Amino acid sequence: MCFVTYNNMLFNSVLLIDDEDQLRGLLKRIISLEGFPVKEAKTLKSGMAVLEKEAIDIILCDVKLPDGNGIDFTREVKKRFPFIEIILLTAFGNIADGVQSMRNGAFDYITKGNDNEKIIPLLNRALEKIQLQKRVAQLEERVGKQYSFDNILGQSTVIKNAITLAKKVAPTDATVLLLGETGSGKEVFAQAIHNGSKRANKPFIALNCSAFSKELLESEIFGHKAGAFTSAVKDKKGLMEEADTGTLFLDEIGEMHVDLQSKLLRVLETSEFIKVGDIKPTSVNVRIIAATNRDLQKEVQEGKFREDLFYRLNVFTIMLPALRDRKEDISLLATSFIKQFAQRSNKRIDGMSTAFAEYLNQHDWKGNIRELKNVIERAIILAEDSLLNVNDLSVELRTISYSNRAGLSFDLATAEKIHITHVLHYAKGNKSEAARLLNIGLTTLYRKIEEYGITQE
Repeated sequence: MCFVTYNNMLFNSVLLIDDEDQLRGLLKRIISLEGFPVKEAKTLKSGMAVLEKEAIDIILCDVKLPDGNGIDFTREVKKRFPFIEIILLTAFGNIADGVQSMRNGAFDYITKGNDNEKIIPLLNRALEKIQLQKRVAQLEERVGKQYSFDNILGQSTVIKNAITLAKKVAPTDATVLLLGETGSGKEVFAQAIHNGSKRANKPFIALNCSAFSKELLESEIFGHKAGAFTSAVKDKKGLMEEADTGTLFLDEIGEMHVDLQSKLLRVLETSEFIKVGDIKPTSVNVRIIAATNRDLQKEVQEGKFREDLFYRLNVFTIMLPALRDRKEDISLLATSFIKQFAQRSNKRIDGMSTAFAEYLNQHDWKGNIRELKNVIERAIILAEDSLLNVNDLSVELRTISYSNRAGLSFDLATAEKIHITHVLHYAKGNKSEAARLLNIGLTTLYRKIEEYGITQE
């Protein structure tokens, strides 16, 4: 593959398509003198053959060629190679052809001979556009990967089952209801479902319904007309309209006021809503993904949630497991967070000690993945060694986890082993200090370490 760099950007070959040998040779010399590699073709057919074999960024193409028209060729190329920019050359320019060539995706349309001095500046501008498009595409690809199902970590059966269900519903337009405790990853799942749908390149907008009063939430979701209330000085689009053709994720849907529930129900049934202060409906094409940590069926029975809305939302329900119900995933998630926060903090952290991992596995994680993430971030900040150790955990977490661990077994030996391990880590491995704190002899401590198979990391 032939390429050069331009302003630190990789640049592939220019393809010249023209059946006039003399003009093609002249253009090749002009372009080559600027350091751009040049490929040549006499016909559209041979030009297409070059495109299929070579990495081409820009095409300079005659409008009239023996086997076709460069304007039509432009449309075909842009369909197959959207990042290639095409500059059309014509001996007799006219406005109609120029307009049609731009509609078909040409970068520019110039006259042969008279506009030769424009070619190099045009190439440079086309190159800048290409590089910008490629950077945007790379960014979109990275964002897509970040929010894909592949980015949901876990080997436990419960999380795999949830992912399988989400993958099945993603390509459809079905409304999805995500159930699970706070911090269990409901928004991550919603984004992955959106990313796996045909709406992936359209807006994904998330709103926490518990963050607003009834009046503010109505305006946020549905928008308002100027004059609808005192501070409404101009029209405002709501998130429902902003998410048109895409996905609207309504987190904590159970917190939504009953009056607003009826407006949401209308959207789900008719794809229409009325803005605050408006008299005519607004139509939208929005996929709704809702989430809650509440028992909506119980809320329905207590009259706090509309039954008809519940059944409209409950088309496809996915239950997300609590972290304590997927213990085998804790180390995997922790390792990922360690890598993430170590890089962000510019620290070298190679992992966590066995004792640190034990504490994580024994903790209840009432805050689920969000709590684990916060614990790891704090530990990274405190860490002084290349491995996270127990002393990098908060005293509260160590106390709670220690109590949980002691409660797992009632025999004295297990409790003694746990306590000795805890004190050894507190003493940072100093056995003399640990023996002093335990109020036992150093020989006794060594014997118990061997007896219980206590290891230190």
